[in-house]
Amino acid sequence: MKLHYSLHSPEKSETVLLLHGMGSCGDDWGLQFPALAPHYRVLAPDARGHGLSPKPPGPYSIPQMTDEVVALLDDLRIESAHVVGLSMGGCMAQQMALAHPARALSLTLVNTFAKIRPAGVGGIWRLLQRLWALRFGAMKDVVTPIVASMFPKAEQAELRRVATARFIANNPDKQTYRAVLGAVAQFNTIRELSRIACPTLIVAGDRDRTVPMSCKRDLHRGIPNAELAIVEDSGHGTPIDQPERFNTLLVEFLQKQASQPSADLAN
Repeated sequence: MKLHYSLHSPEKSETVLLLHGMGSCGDDWGLQFPALAPHYRVLAPDARGHGLSPKPPGPYSIPQMTDEVVALLDDLRIESAHVVGLSMGGCMAQQMALAHPARALSLTLVNTFAKIRPAGVGGIWRLLQRLWALRFGAMKDVVTPIVASMFPKAEQAELRRVATARFIANNPDKQTYRAVLGAVAQFNTIRELSRIACPTLIVAGDRDRTVPMSCKRDLHRGIPNAELAIVEDSGHGTPIDQPERFNTLLVEFLQKQASQPSADLAN
């Protein structure tokens, strides 16, 4: 499968690979491109079932979706990358570090999980709403409560409007969304986290209503030497609702990797 992608600063030597969340697309990293492109080649693909990439019938799986991104790296002759993943994209980032460890220079895992569980009673209710809408409603009925949960503040009305339009455009039918949801629901790396060997930063929005903090602490405990950064006043979409803070965390983490000796040199 040939994935759609955007590529910024192709002349740079090191690559940052940006993997979006469910219902999103590579363009949703637009607030990160200006911060990263002066220093890195920046690759932002649309995963299968999203954006302008093909949307074949399901079932989908995170390993399958990750292998398609690795194939894109092969096509572009990119040997390795710093991998940044939000939510579903964070699952793909973990999978890449586990199944293709030589390709992942570092991981930045944003509001994601090794195994999903609802964020309390409210999370269970929102999941039931989503499942009901997938069965009986239109795609907008699925999207509206998700976006409202991500951007709940009155002053975030424009973010809600843009995100709703993007979600609907990215998922033109409920069958595609079900296939992606199934892939996310089946994902589980809890018992494999200790095998992730690359430097890892975990970014956690303190007001995330989609992925509970306990899931992010699972990652912090399970991945050797992982760092945890909690972003205050931020929900599930930290790169969008707190872009300056997120960009600072990300760039500082990436620059720190450049200053670290490799494991081979250190031994």
